[in-house]
Amino acid sequence: MKQEFVHNDITVIGGGLAGVCAAIAAARLGQQVALVQNRPVLGGNSSSEVRVWVCGATAHGTNRYARETGIMGELFVENQYRNPEGNPYLWDLVVLEAIKAESNITLYLNTDVHEVEAEGNETDRKITSVTGWMMGSERRIRFESSIYLDCTGDGLIGFLAGAQFALGREARSEYGEEWAPEIADNITLGSTILFYTKDAGMPVSFVPPFFAKNIADTSIPIRRVIKSGDSGCHYWWIEWGGEHDAVHDNELIRDELWSVIYGIWDYIKNSGKFAADNMTLEWVGSQPGKREYRRFTGDYVLNQNDIIEQRDFADAVAFGGWSIDLHPPQGMYAEASGSKHMHADGVYHVPFRSLYSANVNNLLMAGRDISASHVAFGTTRVMATCAVIGEAAGTGAALSASKGISPRQLHDHHLAELKQTLLKQDASIIGLRNSDELDLARKAKVTASSTLSVIEINQPGATFPLIQDAALLLPVDPGLSGFQLLLDIKQQTEITVELWDTGRKENYVPHTQVATATTRAEAGQQQWVSFDLEWHPLEPQNAFIIIRANAAVNLYHSEEPLNGVLIFFKNDQAHVSKDLEDHSTDQLVVLWKMQNKARQPFCCRLNSATAAFAAHNVINGYHRPFGGPQAWLSQPMTDEVPEWLQLQWEQEQSLTEIHLTFNDDVNEDLVNLHHHRTPFAIIPELVRNYRVEARTADGEWNVVLRGTDNHKRKCVHRLPQPIQTDCLKVVIESTNGSRHAELMEIRAYGN
Repeated sequence: MKQEFVHNDITVIGGGLAGVCAAIAAARLGQQVALVQNRPVLGGNSSSEVRVWVCGATAHGTNRYARETGIMGELFVENQYRNPEGNPYLWDLVVLEAIKAESNITLYLNTDVHEVEAEGNETDRKITSVTGWMMGSERRIRFESSIYLDCTGDGLIGFLAGAQFALGREARSEYGEEWAPEIADNITLGSTILFYTKDAGMPVSFVPPFFAKNIADTSIPIRRVIKSGDSGCHYWWIEWGGEHDAVHDNELIRDELWSVIYGIWDYIKNSGKFAADNMTLEWVGSQPGKREYRRFTGDYVLNQNDIIEQRDFADAVAFGGWSIDLHPPQGMYAEASGSKHMHADGVYHVPFRSLYSANVNNLLMAGRDISASHVAFGTTRVMATCAVIGEAAGTGAALSASKGISPRQLHDHHLAELKQTLLKQDASIIGLRNSDELDLARKAKVTASSTLSVIEINQPGATFPLIQDAALLLPVDPGLSGFQLLLDIKQQTEITVELWDTGRKENYVPHTQVATATTRAEAGQQQWVSFDLEWHPLEPQNAFIIIRANAAVNLYHSEEPLNGVLIFFKNDQAHVSKDLEDHSTDQLVVLWKMQNKARQPFCCRLNSATAAFAAHNVINGYHRPFGGPQAWLSQPMTDEVPEWLQLQWEQEQSLTEIHLTFNDDVNEDLVNLHHHRTPFAIIPELVRNYRVEARTADGEWNVVLRGTDNHKRKCVHRLPQPIQTDCLKVVIESTNGSRHAELMEIRAYGN
């Protein structure tokens, strides 16, 4: 047996997306990181071994402007560019390459950590080492670090270290949660195995194995949707094991899931109820994708009320937005719908205190095993949310290791530094502004070649019959004085619109009615109809304008989107079949949906000018929409004349690093294995070609860097040598499809 000893600043155990993002975050902050994964591939449940969609705060388009940025955002955008077909093996490659690009990470695949050494008592413990066995190489490796991250999902490392944890469902009385049971129990969410199918182009037979379940003898064909063309995550409801131990009964659960998968395929192929003669099985998973097991106890336990109330935390370091999504204990055999969902009015916040152990002082958690109740876990468990939590935990680990302190001490004494470090790395803490004193851009005067100063969407395409209530969301900055819609009107009629605020700046639903206007209009085609809406809020924010149903009216969709403008349709029915999912339409984000029309707003215009796209937005501290687009937009570009944005200082600065954050439209829902597809591999609003120029003391402009064929959101340029300048200009030469030059944030750093 070959025995090895590895010393690093940080050891991350678990190579799912939480562990991957934690490792990258820590490595980018200069820490030496060991990333230890017990499988041959990275990505956990998203990998080619399990193939679950990476879902997150967008909730498949339910929440607006909610897609993750930071490291998870990088993976989404890169996969969109590199892997437009959603090939699971290419997704593996995207994740692997992200790890291999970091020189401070040493990766240990096929290494199962099952020994932990810790010292101290029950209330104050410390991990001194963990030891793993590298399968296939017969290497026994001992890892020693000052900080450890348990990203295993099942929570084995923390368990062996003696960390306090919860397992199962808490009683309703513990946290006052509506969806918790009256009496605590050991029930968890079940596990799932997926399968892929394909059309072979010729008849293919299927002889089921003897252990295949005859699903006609079960409730599955009655209670669940089976289609011959579906595969992959469409069968997320093949779930079982909630009444068993997800870890110790893993093999039992796997065998039951296999029996049902082959039984379903036998039913599709041989029952005569489906047109499946040419269909064949392409892939069947070999291990269950687990949903839930141990949840460690931190200094704070996130609960249902925190999620639904969107509770603000002083130590918020990450966000989520998936619904509280709980499944019946009986899984696929349940008479109830496959899942029930409770949505907040928008995204919610995750505190740092839920990411470190209450009693093991050098242990952080990320992924499925963070400090959350069973009900709150129903939303935090989805992988993109696990990933942003991983980035937060990895950043906390890096700062703790570099300072030689515990994560709790980091929280108590360096919380502002932690949050600002995350923001600098492009992680999202919703509502937090950049206050980095080292960012020289914040002290500059900003000007631009042009700025979009009117909201006028006037490229009419398809019509929309106004037989149901519809709505537009528009930025109001500084006020709104009159509003127009492009309409077809069949006969003289009265049209009513209502203006509502959205309550919180991160929400995109109607909250409080502010004004209403009714206009009598005559019959006619493509006419601009005015509505006397007035609103002058104390600070910039969004207006949610409801257009009440009128069968005599057609609206016009625009053929071109505009940053900050959204479209909604009132939905009076649950948006997914009731035998699969239960989303109550009394929840506002379910009631008002975009119905895949995100890039087709209604043609409209405001009578008053807007400052929503001002150049100053690039240094206002926000790097994503929050009560408005928070971006600079130029006037429509021409091929001959590039657009530019300029920073000017009163005194000459010495610059060594430039950060540019472009608009990757975080309203666009991206999924790694393609729950749906976009018509583009690169977000059109992203800047394609650009250059940065600096003015010298004699007034000359020198090009100090260029970006070509860009498809990324954040570009960090470290200059080979410092430049001395009092004026910096970002010149946008072309975009990836948008007619506007768009920039979310610019930062500049010196020595």
